[in-house]
Order: sequence, then C-alpha cells, then structure tokens
Amino acid sequence: MKAFVTGAAGFVGSTLVDRLLAAGHTVVGYDNLSTGRRAFLAEAISSERFSLVVGDISSQEQLAQSMLGCDFVFHLAANADVRFGLQHPKRDLETNTIGTFNVLEAMRTCNIRKIVFSSTGSVYGETAVVPTPEDAPFPVQTSLYGASKVAGESLIQAYAAGFDFQSWIFRFVGVLGERYTHGHVVDFCRQLFIDSNNLNVLGNGHQQKSYIYVQDCIDAIFCAIDSAAAKVNIFNLGIDNFCTVRDCVGWITEELALNPTIKFGTEDRGWIGDNPVIFLDTAKIRALGWSSTVSIEDAIKLTVRYVNNNREVALGSSENKPAVSEQKA
Repeated sequence: MKAFVTGAAGFVGSTLVDRLLAAGHTVVGYDNLSTGRRAFLAEAISSERFSLVVGDISSQEQLAQSMLGCDFVFHLAANADVRFGLQHPKRDLETNTIGTFNVLEAMRTCNIRKIVFSSTGSVYGETAVVPTPEDAPFPVQTSLYGASKVAGESLIQAYAAGFDFQSWIFRFVGVLGERYTHGHVVDFCRQLFIDSNNLNVLGNGHQQKSYIYVQDCIDAIFCAIDSAAAKVNIFNLGIDNFCTVRDCVGWITEELALNPTIKFGTEDRGWIGDNPVIFLDTAKIRALGWSSTVSIEDAIKLTVRYVNNNREVALGSSENKPAVSEQKA
C-alpha cells in the first residue's frame, strides 16, 4: 500500500504513520503544521518509505499533486476544537467539511477510491440511546464540530454511491495516549503545573465519558480495513465502559501525586456542545475480533505520564515553522 495521511503530524495521525511504516507500507504525510508537530514524525522522516508535504487541505490542487501515485487515503486532518467552536464558526465548516470535499475531489482526480475518515461520537449529539450503536437516529446537533463531521460523513457516502469509492468511517470517543496535545487531560495538567494546589473543573464532574487508547484505536482501524468490505463501513471506536470526569480528575491527581483543592461547576456539562454522556456501543467492531487492551484508567494515567514528561506539549510551544515542502524525491 502507498498511503496518503492527512493530519500526519498530529496525535493520532503520527501514530498511524508509524504503524503503517512498521507494517511495511509507503506513506506520504500531509499536514499544515498548525497544530501538528514535526517532532512526532522524527522517526518516520528517517525512513526512505516516508515523505512529508507541508500543505493545507484547503488546496485541492496541492492535495492532488501530493497524493498522486497513492492508493489509499487516511483523512485525519480536522479542526478538533469543540469547546471554542462558537468563537470561530467558519473554521469547522472550512476545515472539516469543505476540507473533506477537497480531499475527495483530489482523490477523484488521482483515481484513488479508498478512504478512511476520522469522524466522532459527537455526531450522536445528546442521544437518548446509551450505549449508542452505529444505527442510532441522529438527534439535533449541539456542536458545530459534530455538525461538520456529519456533513463530512455524508459527502463520503455520496462519493461512494456516485463515484464507486470505498470508505471506512470511524466514530471515535476521546483518544488518549502518547503525543496527546489537546483536551481535558492537558487542560487539567496545565492548571496543575501552574498551581498544584488548585484545580477548576468545568461542569459538575458527573459527566460520563468514554475513551480509547491510541494504539487500540489504530488496531481497530486496521482490523476494520482487513475485515469489512462494503462500500460504506461505519464503526464506533471506543471501550466497553465509561468514567466520570470526577474519576478522571482523581486518576490525574493520583498520577501526579498531588492533592489539590478541586472546584467543580454546577452545570451538567462544561460548555455548549459538551455532551454530558458519551458511551458508544462497540459490538460491531468487536464482532470482527478486535478488543481493547488498555483500560480507561490506564489510558488516562499513561497520557498524564507523557504530558508530565513533555511539559512543552501541555504548556504550549511553537516548533513547526516555516511551512515549506519536505517531500522527498
């Protein structure tokens, strides 16, 4: 396989790149490095089977030039900033929806017909069906991020019907592990690195969340590609239980050996679009023989350990400029 990976320098994208290379595939990584990190691709760049193109999914032309000769696209590039989506409404549309259209059109130009798409459990909104299966009805959308991913899924399905594409759409719960750079674990760690005696938590802490360890996530993707051959294959990816935010806070402070004063909010969610309950039914992917190997507690603690040992990730740093092509000949 010669794989094209958008969002290749991101948390999940770079882990996928490493796994594809380890399996013997050739990989072209594509990332604008706005949030992705060169350091995550250090090992990949040393491989003759990897090339990196610094580019944006807003450009169909650059996408098509870069993916020419590939036979499989893993489309992971996205704006995943759910919490602050209302502050910049165009970003989800332009990056997640129009960006996905641009990827599909570039694929059509290059005669590539296979795509993996990273969607989200947020497409289920505040569903009444818990745990939530893939065929649950979609409720009213509560986040621009979720809405943009629903649109992306729909475009891919339409291309499968109209242009004979084959797709694997994965609705993730929160993914945790090494190279994690944004989300609640980083937010809590950042607060505690600044002030180890106090922690403020958005919401009342009773929100129920499910997570998956990044290597388990990649295992599930590979399992589905190998085993599911329909034109449109949709899978929930998660673990078969959940935790509360209070559980998560306890595991984070335990791993950091801290005992801060914790102040919870009064609402049942942290912000508009924060679904109070996210717990996906994963029977479909487990029926193919996949199972998770890392518990939610261990995934959170592994993530905290990584962030604690790489504090520039939590506190923020800039290491990615200039945005120039690094594609190998």
